Amino acid sequence: MDELVNLLPLLWKSSYETLFIVGLSLLFGGIGGLLIGLGLYTTRQGSILQNRAVFSILNVLVNVFRPIPFIIFLAAAQPLARVVVGTGIGNNAIIFTLSLAAAFGISRIVEQNLLTVQPGVIEAARSVGAGPLRIIFTVLIPEALGPLILGYTFIFVALVDMSAVAGYVGGGGLGNFAIQYGYRLFNPAVTWAAVLIIIVLVQLVQWLGNTLARKALRR
Repeated sequence: MDELVNLLPLLWKSSYETLFIVGLSLLFGGIGGLLIGLGLYTTRQGSILQNRAVFSILNVLVNVFRPIPFIIFLAAAQPLARVVVGTGIGNNAIIFTLSLAAAFGISRIVEQNLLTVQPGVIEAARSVGAGPLRIIFTVLIPEALGPLILGYTFIFVALVDMSAVAGYVGGGGLGNFAIQYGYRLFNPAVTWAAVLIIIVLVQLVQWLGNTLARKALRR
C-alpha cells in the first residue's frame, strides 16, 4: 500500500494521459468515421448519392482494416505513423493509430444507424427540393443522433481498452501504468487502482452518453 501512495502522482499523470489519448483519438477517429460512414450510406444503391464504385471501394477498405486485431494493427501502422506524425513511438503515434482504427470501426456504426432512418423522411425532404447536403445535415444526422451518441460512447469504451497497449510503442496511460508498476512488479494494489479508475471513467462516460442519447431521442 505504501508503494501505491508513492506512485499516486504517477497514477494521476497516467489517468490524464489516458484521457488525452482517448479523447483526441475519439475526436479524430470520430470525424473520419463519420465521413466514411456517410460515404457508405449515401453512395449505396438507392441512396441520395448512389455511386457503386465509391461504395465498393469504401466497403472493401472498411472490411479489410476493421477486423485486424489492434496489437497487430499498431505494428503494421508504425511506418505510416512515422510519415504522418514524425515518429512511430510515444503518445502521438498511439493517438494516430487509435484514430485510424477508430475511424474504420465508427464508420460501420454510423452507416448502420443512418440505415435506421425511415426512407419516408428522406423522400419528404427530397420532395420539397432539399439537396443531398441539406438532407444529410438537417434530416439524416438529426434523426439518427440518439443512436449515434450511443455508438460513439461504445467506441470511447473500446478506445480505453485499446489504449492499454500504448506501452508497447512507448506511450503512457493507465494500461501502461498497471503493467509497468503493478503486473511486472507483482503489486496487485497498483494494478487494481488503475482498474478502478478505468471503471469509474467508463461508468461516467456511459452515463453521460445515455443521458445525451435520451435527450436526443425525446426531441
